[in-house]
Amino acid sequence: MLRTAVLAFALSLGVAAVHAESPAVADAAAYTHEIEQWRSARVGRLTAPNGWLSLIGLEWLKEGANRVGSAAGNDIVLKAGPAHLGAVTLEKDGTVRIALAKDSGATVDGKPVAEAVLVDDMHVKGDAAPTTVRFGEANFFVIDRDGRKALRVKDANAAPRQHFLGLDYFPIDPSWHIVADWVPFVPAHKLEIGNVLGTVDKVDVPGKAVFVREGHTYELQPYQEEPGGELFFVLADRTSGKETYGAARFLYAALPAGGLGKPGKVVLDFNKAYNPPCAFTPYATCPLAPPENRLDLRVTAGEKKYRGGHH
Repeated sequence: MLRTAVLAFALSLGVAAVHAESPAVADAAAYTHEIEQWRSARVGRLTAPNGWLSLIGLEWLKEGANRVGSAAGNDIVLKAGPAHLGAVTLEKDGTVRIALAKDSGATVDGKPVAEAVLVDDMHVKGDAAPTTVRFGEANFFVIDRDGRKALRVKDANAAPRQHFLGLDYFPIDPSWHIVADWVPFVPAHKLEIGNVLGTVDKVDVPGKAVFVREGHTYELQPYQEEPGGELFFVLADRTSGKETYGAARFLYAALPAGGLGKPGKVVLDFNKAYNPPCAFTPYATCPLAPPENRLDLRVTAGEKKYRGGHH
């Protein structure tokens, strides 16, 4: 239904009285099945041989040559792999190269080469993956965080993966499937998002989702991890640090049907709120919930704190 010009103008300023719709789910059984399937897929991704539970290292590179291997004398000592894997060199211009030891048995993107340039996760093109160095059941690739380069090391035999304790959730509650009002920001606002490394990123926020719960109005500001991608919310609430992971939980939402530039609706399904990788491993670089996304209510839906958490 079309909104009046006056309401549209007020919404563009973010000052209109907005209300979320929380209609009862038409088929509770179907909805419960949908959430259970989502949870099953979530566990599958988390516990995959190359999933977050396989992380065994986050090793920052110094400029110049970095000797890599499992032997104690290396500059970067790996928890898996050959004693002397080779040398990873970080050039002054940010280029990263690897020269593999002759007897390392390692491959680069599946090829038994002696040397190669390693493309990091922030400089790959399209859907390509960063260059991966594989050795046995373990591997690493380069990540770039604000110009700093590191090796993200994974091992399918990592202890967190082998001893995964499962995920705990609040009971599935259809009332937390919320249809919120989408209030666009024209132009997009800047939002500062801190992370566990202590640095701050400025992201473009195209608008805000506004909803009413128990007579109070709340709002959340998302950003897009890639152009055209889903809305990504990094949020905290009054359960954070108690029943749920303290730093943040993540939630994705589909784009409003009318596009980001117009007032519309966005579905916030808090039953799909989940923990960031940092809840499971110290080797991830997760964003923290900004003040704008710290809700003054208990969101008793979604994933709870991990029982086997490292902190």
